[in-house]
Amino acid sequence: MADTPIIEARGLNTYYGASHVLHDVNFAVQPGETIGLMGRNGMGKSTLLNSLVGHVRPRTGVVTVNGKDMTQAEPHQIAQQGIAYVPEGRGIFPNLSVRENLIMAARTGKNGRNEWTYERILQTFPRLAERIETGGQKLSGGEQQMLTIGRALMTNPDLLILDEATEGLAPVIARDIWNIVKTIRATGIATIIVDKNFAAISAITDRNVILVKGRVVFDGSSRVLGEQPELLQRYLGI
Repeated sequence: MADTPIIEARGLNTYYGASHVLHDVNFAVQPGETIGLMGRNGMGKSTLLNSLVGHVRPRTGVVTVNGKDMTQAEPHQIAQQGIAYVPEGRGIFPNLSVRENLIMAARTGKNGRNEWTYERILQTFPRLAERIETGGQKLSGGEQQMLTIGRALMTNPDLLILDEATEGLAPVIARDIWNIVKTIRATGIATIIVDKNFAAISAITDRNVILVKGRVVFDGSSRVLGEQPELLQRYLGI
């Protein structure tokens, strides 16, 4: 892996009003690396992601993308650096069809990368191909999640961020999502995944980071974490 992370946070302290949410957080993703971001509800996972992509301004600390300081950058500027974000709640355009949701996001990535074409998205997500003219508001939750992932991939990113990847989805649909994530990983796109399914995450991640009350309490390989059941019980309730 390259020495320069795709995205890195150093000493992040993020607040919501007077509430101190992130405490001196250090976090980095190398090219091609898949990371599971874990922790119970309310521990700062989404705040960290929003701080990385520019939706929330950290009070102190630095965010870099490919070594460039992007701490004060707007979300669209960070996206232009090859960062794609699939937020919790999905955020599709409900009045647009599946086709329109995909086409509006299509662009080549940095350095002319164009592996994820419209045709490849439909091959990867056959459910979307079947619903291609359907409005976003008429899709099931699982189909909407596939659409948001597909739309993010249409930007040909270097890093894909998935917040609550399978939250609220039926097991069979969740399994489809995990298989898609494996396919994405095999193409060399780096990924950050937030999800409550430790078994599913640990099966595909290189490394896991656990947050507790806005602090990093574990940062290590899936194998090492799996060999420490006391940590899983203490921090994740598994």
